[in-house]
Amino acid sequence: MMIDLGPYASFIATSYLAALLVVVLLIGWIALDYRAQKARLRALEQSGISRRSGRSATEIR
Repeated sequence: MMIDLGPYASFIATSYLAALLVVVLLIGWIALDYRAQKARLRALEQSGISRRSGRSATEIR
């Protein structure tokens, strides 16, 4: 069963692919930033700075 999108099929497909690409890039960026923030917290704790919440960076999953 194929849906006929008419003369705008290429525009619709390109738009959906662009939106998908943006979402994937945002997810990747957030994942990389999360890892960087955890590493930064770990480095701060190793230098003697503690967190007010009492949890260490190694306890965060």
